[in-house]
Amino acid sequence: MSNLPDLLLLLSLGAAVGLWLRLSAARERAVREARRLCLQHGLQLLDETVGLRALRLRRGSRGWRRIERCYAFEVSLEGDDRKPAHLWMLGTTISALSLPTPDLPSSPVVDTTGKEHAATGNVIPLRPRGASQRLH
Repeated sequence: MSNLPDLLLLLSLGAAVGLWLRLSAARERAVREARRLCLQHGLQLLDETVGLRALRLRRGSRGWRRIERCYAFEVSLEGDDRKPAHLWMLGTTISALSLPTPDLPSSPVVDTTGKEHAATGNVIPLRPRGASQRLH
């Protein structure tokens, strides 16, 4: 009778090892994809590593629910900065990608008073509507 608990323990240990090996292979695939995408987009992959950040259920191409994994890593645009990036994988294919974009150089903006100032962020200052542009 003591063989049944030992067998269940052995099966659960084997399942845990199998799951760990499968997740390790998926992580190595994500590292290769991150390296390839950084090379393609002219970015530098920092620390040559990715880390599993999230898991979620998502419908696949055949309508089945599958586990989608999010891997986070850091890249550099200029060599002296660190920006976060994310790679979502559904099975062995990339389902989504989030890479940083270079900041646009700030150009002087002239406001309605004629004063010049630097643009900040992605906000575009708008001129107030004149009396002739009002909608009636």
